[in-house]
Amino acid sequence: MPGVTGRVLVVDDNKVIRQLIRVNLELEGFEVVTAADGAECLEIVHQVRPDVITLDAVMPRLGGLRTAALLRADARTCDVPVAIISACTHLEGEDGRMVGVDAFLGKPFDPAELVRLVQALMEGRGMPGAAAAGDTAPVVGPTG
Repeated sequence: MPGVTGRVLVVDDNKVIRQLIRVNLELEGFEVVTAADGAECLEIVHQVRPDVITLDAVMPRLGGLRTAALLRADARTCDVPVAIISACTHLEGEDGRMVGVDAFLGKPFDPAELVRLVQALMEGRGMPGAAAAGDTAPVVGPTG
């Protein structure tokens, strides 16, 4: 099944996780750029111009939820779909919704679920309200 191609900014402080996400998305035809934390994400996001951003929740310097809130507050990135890929708690999920996170994927994750999530966010881009209604951005809870 051919994947939807586009650019994904993967933000995680764990190098192994960044590489795991990168490889799985690149195998589906996505271009992947990585950042080690939220501060680095904010430094490069305007040059990278991603179609989707994935964020870990807990990172040094600037965590995922705060990064998501800052991305939503910026007119240049407010419409970019954002997914938290983390060992999320229910509380983090609720906090994420409040700052405009579109989807969640729990760690450990199935690589196929990751690809489906990014594809759904990519396809839902530019459709106001679609992600909020839950039609195109699946919320996947923690596994394991």
